[in-house]
Amino acid sequence: MSNTAERTHHLPPGESLRFDEAAAEQMIRFVEDFGHVYRERNKALKDLTRAHNETLLQLCSAAEARDDDTCVHIVRIGFLAEALALLLGCKQDFARMLRRAAPMHDIGKIGTPDHVLKKAGPLTQEERAIIQRHPRAGAEIIGNSSVPVFRLAAEVALTHHERYDGTGYPSGLAGHNIPLSGRITAIVDFYDALTMDRVYRPAMTASTALDMLVEQRGKAFDPVIVDTFVLHSEMLDGLRCRISKLRPSFADLIDAP
Repeated sequence: MSNTAERTHHLPPGESLRFDEAAAEQMIRFVEDFGHVYRERNKALKDLTRAHNETLLQLCSAAEARDDDTCVHIVRIGFLAEALALLLGCKQDFARMLRRAAPMHDIGKIGTPDHVLKKAGPLTQEERAIIQRHPRAGAEIIGNSSVPVFRLAAEVALTHHERYDGTGYPSGLAGHNIPLSGRITAIVDFYDALTMDRVYRPAMTASTALDMLVEQRGKAFDPVIVDTFVLHSEMLDGLRCRISKLRPSFADLIDAP
């Protein structure tokens, strides 16, 4: 005799194997309630992540302002990093996340003394040691997060001053041992910094900045990424100019599709 037949044989008179309709409705309500709670939880986590992202960008702005800079530089870094990542063939999800993470690259400068950060002339050995602490400080400020965008931001903060030839800091990484996020951010930060006014010099022309970028090909910077930047320099510089003109907010940076 089958198991089904055995179970049916022991059912009280009038009973059947038909699933109770009330129990079914209760189960459906449970599933719907669980789905609602799950969606609300995800929304709360998304809102919290967004608020944390914007707070960190505000802190970055404070750090950059101490370096005689503006928040527009931070926003440009994000959009330029995203555009360059896409030109390199990176997936859209990575490029979009890099747009939100790359602007936090110099957050560690918030702990650098003004007499070092604003010094126009050459740094002493002691001052250079102080400035070279900011990548690790930035990664520590962002923290060891389980949220992907903050993990990427910590990676960028820690590695954007490494050099392709291995002579950078803080860890002396070389070549592809430097994460792609750090290699991309280093190039867009270099170009954007050269083409903006600083307290100790006026902005350089786009052509001069490109020449200086090419000079560092294979030294400070990944040659493939440099070549891609140069090949699309007109488009990338146009993007830089549009952002400077439109002056999008941190909210625009985070929320852009």
